[in-house]
Amino acid sequence: MNLIHKTEDLRVESVTQLVTPRELKTELPITDISKKIVIREREAVHAVLERRDPRLLVIVGPCSIHDPAAALDYAKRLVDLREKVKEHCLIIMRVYFEKPRTTIGWKGFINDPFIDHSHNMEYGLRAARRLMLDITELGLPIGTEFLDSFVPQYTADLVSWAAIGARTIESQPHREMASGLSMPVGLKNATDGSIQRAIDALHACRSPHSFLGIDQDGCSSIIKTSGNTDTHLVLRGGGGKTNYRPEEVAAAAKKLRAAGLPDQLMVDCSHANSGKIPARQADVWRSLLEQRKQADCPIIGAMLESFIEEGNQPISKNLKYGLSITDACLDWPTTENLLKEITTG
Repeated sequence: MNLIHKTEDLRVESVTQLVTPRELKTELPITDISKKIVIREREAVHAVLERRDPRLLVIVGPCSIHDPAAALDYAKRLVDLREKVKEHCLIIMRVYFEKPRTTIGWKGFINDPFIDHSHNMEYGLRAARRLMLDITELGLPIGTEFLDSFVPQYTADLVSWAAIGARTIESQPHREMASGLSMPVGLKNATDGSIQRAIDALHACRSPHSFLGIDQDGCSSIIKTSGNTDTHLVLRGGGGKTNYRPEEVAAAAKKLRAAGLPDQLMVDCSHANSGKIPARQADVWRSLLEQRKQADCPIIGAMLESFIEEGNQPISKNLKYGLSITDACLDWPTTENLLKEITTG
């Protein structure tokens, strides 16, 4: 019996074609209200980065989206609070559908929306876009982390601020992707706390690139970009250390200036800066508010991980409503009180 020898797809079990970006956007088109919000808020973030707008840029919301109903519930609460603090804060809701994993684990709503290893990504993309439309139509802008380089073709038109995470800032494809994104992008320092790697990434993201990607019809294409100068550093701590304290912030700003980059800093109140303990986010937040009283403070933004309930829960068949299934979050009352503190500082 003759054996047919293959040299490719030896470990690929299946290939399933997806709806194309153009098809999904035709099915779920951006509305006039959503488009107005996205354009207005991107311009507002740009003004904050240039320090023409003195408000603090705040990215706040769940560590990850797993329940669209709870996420929309949170968004409705946040849009009301946003109006109350709008003279002091530029609030953008954290709407993260993709989760990078250090080893293995749930990769996020787009990858596995039913949290059952069925990996119905077409449903995930469709449901994610529908939720983004619902949130922006409330008048609330969205911030998200882009992990898979194909996803922006499906959702980026609805995003006002984006992040490249600590695990991917050294990745050339992510730097290339960020160079072509249409919104401001925050780049986190590496998981070990290294700021230099993020500085290298900032230089790369601000430069033109040519790389392989897909177009709106899902066809393999050469993508050429002009570079994204609306990029900035996000301090999230790492390597068992924080980097939000005044001396740490000053040191990071000095490194940016020495590298010929603007000293624009956002501080992530969660992750290593809080030791992933939700209550400690409040300590980081209050430190930032105090530091911003100095005229030359380089802090232009902050990030809070917050949901309806405090903490997190393991994945199970009986998930509690409004409680994170990834990193532990602040609860809504605490979030509301913290954001209101900026109006009395």
